[in-house]
Amino acid sequence: MGELISKEYAAKRAALIDIKQAHCDVAPGNPVEVPKDTVYFSVVDKDGNIVSMIQSIAGLWGSGVVVDDFGFPLQNRGSGFVLEASHPDVLAPHKRPFHTIIPAFMERGDVHIGFGIMGGLNQPQAHAQFVSNVVDYGMNIQAALEAPRFTKLNFGGCDFMIEDRVPAAIREALTAKGHKLAVRGDFSTWMGGGQVVLHDSATGINYGASSPRKDGAAIPEPDPYFTPKRKQ
Repeated sequence: MGELISKEYAAKRAALIDIKQAHCDVAPGNPVEVPKDTVYFSVVDKDGNIVSMIQSIAGLWGSGVVVDDFGFPLQNRGSGFVLEASHPDVLAPHKRPFHTIIPAFMERGDVHIGFGIMGGLNQPQAHAQFVSNVVDYGMNIQAALEAPRFTKLNFGGCDFMIEDRVPAAIREALTAKGHKLAVRGDFSTWMGGGQVVLHDSATGINYGASSPRKDGAAIPEPDPYFTPKRKQ
């Protein structure tokens, strides 16, 4: 949607209009769009209650079925099932299909966190890196989201993508060990965008963070934060 509604794209299309002459050979536009089918948000209230919620339609246009009168497509996560009897993900009662939907929580002591990072097969990898950044490296939640990451979006092989903010010496050392790196730019969308909230139950303070890799924002409750009690 970004390019489709941009002023720049509108200007390109408008430039094809000739008030004095009809042009019958103008081809339709082809705005560059990155498929987006997953939404994640996390919310924390003044009492420390946290919601970690993710929704994805899975395949392009999901099931292809749109709900009458509401206009949104139904998901097709069930397509992750396999019909081979010997396969561990075979369709059977009381089972869930393979998917990558992972709304997450973690806590230690007085610190309680709700978080999620989108991006298909990237999700468990990005989650592990986020947790490590917080737990092992002591980063705050915004820094942990922004830290450079790697991801592998296929099975098998030594290839994976990595952001160019990872120091060159580390990338060279990985290459020397036989890894095949596809270097991506700063805050690559391939690494998935995410949102995080944190509640400190010792101080009662809430924190929010939002990844620069995708649209989103960390939004506090607007002032006044609490409704004043009505005077008797």
